[in-house]
Formats: sequence, C-alpha cells, structure tokens
Amino acid sequence: MVKTKTTKYDVSEHLRTPEEMAAYLEACIEEANGDAAFIAKALGDIARAKGMSQVARDAGLSRESLYKALSGERSPGFDTVLKVIGALGIGLRAEVNTKAQQVVPPNRRGKALASR
Repeated sequence: MVKTKTTKYDVSEHLRTPEEMAAYLEACIEEANGDAAFIAKALGDIARAKGMSQVARDAGLSRESLYKALSGERSPGFDTVLKVIGALGIGLRAEVNTKAQQVVPPNRRGKALASR
C-alpha cells in the first residue's frame, strides 16, 4: 500500500502576482463578515508571499511587529493596515454595496443629504 504524504497548505506559496494578491484580499474581505483579524491574516499571507522583511521595510515597521499584527490573533490598527496595503502595492477603494441596506444619514438640520 502506498502512503500518501500530506503537507500543510500555505496560500502564500501560490500568490505570485499583484493581481493574484489583490484578488485574494478581495475574496477574504468578502468572506470576513466583519472579522478584522481574518483580514489581517490575509494581509499576512500576502506579506509572506511578497517577503515579510521587504514589506516591513516598505511599511516602516519592524518585521517582528508586522508578524504579530498580521498573525490573525488580533486586529491591527487601521494605520498599520494602510501602511501594509501601501507597502504591498495594493489599492484600497470604496464602492457601493448593493447588498446592504442603504441608509441616508440626516445632516445637522435633519434633512437628508440626498435631497440637496
């Protein structure tokens, strides 16, 4: 009987291009369901694929603090997330979420902003 050898899957070994990295992050954001630590872990996967030392230098952070921040065990500060995204060469953008209930917040006079 032939024994099957299994190894732990490491997504960072399969993220080769900036497009693959951005697509992976986008998919993780969609799946995260508001879990910031999950998104931080995804950023960590991408950083390992690109080279954690280089990403840390480009982000202006120590390699050790970057590993901790992107471990998925905690939620890093938004400033750290922005530095890492910039160091990875990935853009951050906003778009209308058609799945979410859209609420138009009132301005200070109580009138809807959309009615201007």
